[in-house]
Amino acid sequence: MQFEPFIRRQEKSWRRLEELTDRSWSNAEALSEDELQEFGRLYLIASSDLALAQRDFPSQRVTRYLNQLVGRAHALLYREEPLRRQHLFDFYREAFPLLYRRLLPYTLASTALFLLPAVIAFLVVWSRPDAIYLFLGSGIEGLVETVEDGELWTEIAPSVRSAASSAIFTNNISVTIFAFAGALTGGLLTLYIVVLNGLNIGAVFGLLQFHGMSAGLAEFVAAHGFIELSVIFLSGGCGFFVADGLLRPGLLSRAAALRQRAGVALRLILGCAPILVAAGLIEGFISPSGLPWQLKLALGLLTGIPLHWYWLRRPKTAQRNRRRSSPTAVSVP
Repeated sequence: MQFEPFIRRQEKSWRRLEELTDRSWSNAEALSEDELQEFGRLYLIASSDLALAQRDFPSQRVTRYLNQLVGRAHALLYREEPLRRQHLFDFYREAFPLLYRRLLPYTLASTALFLLPAVIAFLVVWSRPDAIYLFLGSGIEGLVETVEDGELWTEIAPSVRSAASSAIFTNNISVTIFAFAGALTGGLLTLYIVVLNGLNIGAVFGLLQFHGMSAGLAEFVAAHGFIELSVIFLSGGCGFFVADGLLRPGLLSRAAALRQRAGVALRLILGCAPILVAAGLIEGFISPSGLPWQLKLALGLLTGIPLHWYWLRRPKTAQRNRRRSSPTAVSVP
């Protein structure tokens, strides 16, 4: 095939494809229906031309040009549908609670693996305060000295509460992600994170209980603890869910099971991000405030109970689908 005739014959269609690609790159709705059909036709032509150019003119600039043009058009043609506000609304309205209930057995296991070590550590340290070093190591000395002096460390100055709030919810998101990512170790890292956090919290409460100060920490966590711990329990459940698929893939390959379950769990983790931000804001601004403990507890209940109602409810669409598919469903006049 001759180079110059090839260029003259096809250059017009390439330029047209480039124009349509540029116009629709930032807005997929910029093209009319006829232009979309033209775009598809020109993409096929350019792909065929690229194959010919790679065979006959591999070192020519036109081959590099066609490779870039076809690459951009391919990315535009096969890219995922952009996230729209309605899609986000639909996710939180229906998909999020459905996914939560799907992983509920794993989340309950995560909750138990947190609470049982917490209770054990609490009882041990309450009876023997020096045992806190077994759970938290020698680095806890400063905290122990603060408690022995009759002080709590939870007071956050109003001037730094904004920065503290940012640091808190960033830390919470990090713990959530690590608990989820621990699935890649067969769930061992997830187990370690969940149990360790339970032991740490239980040991600290045990030390404060020995010194008669546990009510102060309970007051501090009352406002944010319900939703914060709920998300941490869920992140552990996500890690166990993915690890279970990795260890017991069933009829799927391990790689396929990992991709499938990780996709489900990741949607839950990302869905929890606004909840953790809310928990961080409450912990940074309200928990250390001088509000009465009754109001803080009320806020904790008014956020925690609706959150679990939302997670555990059955969306109306799912209810309608279930009634339609049920063989015993009857129509009542």
